[in-house]
Amino acid sequence: MSLKEQIQNDLTQAMKAQEEVKLSTLRMLKAEIMKYEVSGADKEATDEIVTSLIQKQVKQRKDSEEQFRKGDRVEMADKEAEEAKILQAYLPEQMGEDEIRTIVKEGIASSGAASKADMGKVMGAIMPKLKGKADGKLVNQIVMELLQ
Repeated sequence: MSLKEQIQNDLTQAMKAQEEVKLSTLRMLKAEIMKYEVSGADKEATDEIVTSLIQKQVKQRKDSEEQFRKGDRVEMADKEAEEAKILQAYLPEQMGEDEIRTIVKEGIASSGAASKADMGKVMGAIMPKLKGKADGKLVNQIVMELLQ
């Protein structure tokens, strides 16, 4: 079963169980998938594309949660956090910091990077390996730390 089909099945189950937050979250995700598919000719949302759309949605939710917490809007921040948690269930398991460090060290060695100016080379070498499996912000921090 594809990721898209799984989302549709979970959407139906959430509707039957009257789980309002999950239902609205999955509806927004399904709308994003449909928007992608109608944005051009012969577009089909593969699992890889759906995963990237989910990651984008999770990042938006986390950013919104952070802003709501800064604005002292706890109830809205909690809602955003709950939506992010629902969406993360559809993502592949995220790599640990130690695994990311190992891959970053390999990337630095293979690209011959020596300073922060070479950060683009390192990111270009490692991101295909980490795509969908690690948070880009965390990867960026680790690369910066190791290049100092």
